[in-house]
Amino acid sequence: MRGLGALGLALAAQVVAPATAAGQFEELVVRQLKFSGNHAIDSETMRSFIATTNSSFFATSPMIRWMGLGAKRTFNQRNFETDVERLKLLYRKSGYLEVEIDTVVRRTDKNIYLTFIITEGPPVVVEEMAILGLDSIPHPDRVTRDLPLRAGDPFNRFLMQATGDTLARRLQDRGYPQAEVFLSFRVEHLARTATVGLDVYPGLMSTVGSIRVEGTDRLQPSLVRSLLTTSPGDDYSRENLFRSQRNLYRSDLFRYVAVGIDTLDYDFDSDTVPISVRVIEGRFHRVRAGVGYGTDDCIRLGAGWTARNFLGNGRIFDLSGRLSKIGVAPPFTGLSDNLCQQLAFDPATGEGDPFSQELNYNLTASLRQPAFLSPKNTMAISVFAERRSSPNVFLREDFGTSLSLARITASLIGLDLIYRWENGFTEASDVNFCAYFNACTREDIDELRQRQNLATISLRGTVPRVNHPINPTRGWVAKLEGTLSSSIIGSSPLQEFVRFIGDFSWYRPVRRGHILSWRLRGGVLFAPRITLESGANAFVPPAQRFYAGGPNDVRGYRRNELGPVVYVVDSASVVDSNGMLDPAALQNARVEAVGGNMLAVGNVELRIPTGIWPRLRLALFIDAGSVWVRDPAALAPFRLRVTPGVGLRLNTPLGPARLDVAYNPYDFPPGRLLGSTPSGDLVELSDDFQRARNRNFTIHVSVGQPF
Repeated sequence: MRGLGALGLALAAQVVAPATAAGQFEELVVRQLKFSGNHAIDSETMRSFIATTNSSFFATSPMIRWMGLGAKRTFNQRNFETDVERLKLLYRKSGYLEVEIDTVVRRTDKNIYLTFIITEGPPVVVEEMAILGLDSIPHPDRVTRDLPLRAGDPFNRFLMQATGDTLARRLQDRGYPQAEVFLSFRVEHLARTATVGLDVYPGLMSTVGSIRVEGTDRLQPSLVRSLLTTSPGDDYSRENLFRSQRNLYRSDLFRYVAVGIDTLDYDFDSDTVPISVRVIEGRFHRVRAGVGYGTDDCIRLGAGWTARNFLGNGRIFDLSGRLSKIGVAPPFTGLSDNLCQQLAFDPATGEGDPFSQELNYNLTASLRQPAFLSPKNTMAISVFAERRSSPNVFLREDFGTSLSLARITASLIGLDLIYRWENGFTEASDVNFCAYFNACTREDIDELRQRQNLATISLRGTVPRVNHPINPTRGWVAKLEGTLSSSIIGSSPLQEFVRFIGDFSWYRPVRRGHILSWRLRGGVLFAPRITLESGANAFVPPAQRFYAGGPNDVRGYRRNELGPVVYVVDSASVVDSNGMLDPAALQNARVEAVGGNMLAVGNVELRIPTGIWPRLRLALFIDAGSVWVRDPAALAPFRLRVTPGVGLRLNTPLGPARLDVAYNPYDFPPGRLLGSTPSGDLVELSDDFQRARNRNFTIHVSVGQPF
């Protein structure tokens, strides 16, 4: 018995000892997880492929981890050993069959530091990729364009599968719901080459059959059908099913939508495809609120209430309000010296934005009718009251109404017809009126500032032919907008004009991951001549003129800084004891943008990988443009300005976050120098004054591609 007891204790010790050792390893906190030598696969992808996980930033940074913050992940020896095999499998499936992976482990009493050292070796290269079975498909080159895997690439099995999926999806978008792709490959290990075959089975060309709607309660199935972008008899397209699903979600009437093939009724030998639409109705009332920050708004608040299916037939009634310039405009001041410093205005020197001293607001009530006469149409009517401003240019206060009709055609061309009537006034600097319209007396300026009616009819068209709406890499987008303001439709005589603006953007990959894009943008304004005390001029409301400069056009300039300007000084402060202008004092003259009636902007940008992080890209760009006055040309002639620059793009769920730095070698353009008098009038001190630029580099931070 004693012998058996001793044997039992020995066995127990053998069982407990490994468990204790394993427990010690598991208690070690992972303070570092690094990869060295990897070029073909980025570190982020490899981290997602293994079980071992690094602790969070606060737990790994030597400077702050003593605070005890952040998530701490412990080490597991068995997972770590298996991770080496996982990484080898990842590399071999990516075409690197000769990969070698070693590890470096440094342990302390409580922490562990891990490094995977990777020797990738030469890859197996796709020597030939054959795609068979597309002979009967119209325009097969469009189906095979820009596939994930191509001849000359490393033989990546993940990309081979993605290539098959891409081909099947493109065929399903072209009327072939049964499209399948069968993959085959052969690898020559000694030659390090691979041959890939993709056998395509398109199936029958099909049309849409019956459409069954499930899940409606208070809404009618006919309303659901009216919101679909496909109907019985149309060519089948999986993309149209997705668009129908987006249309239903966009109506704000549903919290769940699924549009797909009705597999219970589908006969694979038939050339018609039954569709199933399943929905769950959403809440019919919603209250929302939000707070944000913008460089042109400082702190902004918003709130709203929405009633869905208002008075039936899917109508949406929305009441919303917005308040901005909080923190810089009275009575909510206090941020002028820090967060909202760019909007601060100093009355003593005139520096800053003079229109930041009043809160901007908007109160809007709107009624929207989806599927108005057609599932492709949306009609909306709204009433509003608002105050809005553009930095250093104007402040507009008005109330009014608008009626709009939006249509998305079968070829995805967007058309918008908008009528807008408003009664309001525009507050611009005296300089703006004097420089642009030669209205320099108090009487003329007051007349142009009076509250007046502005009625416009706008027609806008958009033709998108890109592969991605937010971050395109191939295709083009064309936009054209025309706006008419006339007394015939309700405008005051001083508010009449015709305005056209067009925009064309083009995108094309020049090599894998390198995207070349360019854009052309132009505009022209016409207005009748009006007679004032100062003379006859073609008056265009400041809010309707063209301005340029900023993060989305010519990035070497700050917002609204490119184009005609005038310079403003206090007459008494720039005249010396001899009655002469003091050159040193004139260099502090305030620059005022006055806009123009002609616009031309061109951009070229090359976006390339950084090689540091897949989500981080580098952009090299050249922007060029001009804003000028057509008549009289001497007021502000055409001056082309070219500003090159470099930027970074970080892909986020909201779109690319951008940091752009542009070089501007130009001084401010020549313009009139105006001095203010004690009576409030403006007098011309010089007709050809020019101020030097204080800095040659302009920095912009924004979200979304510039075009």
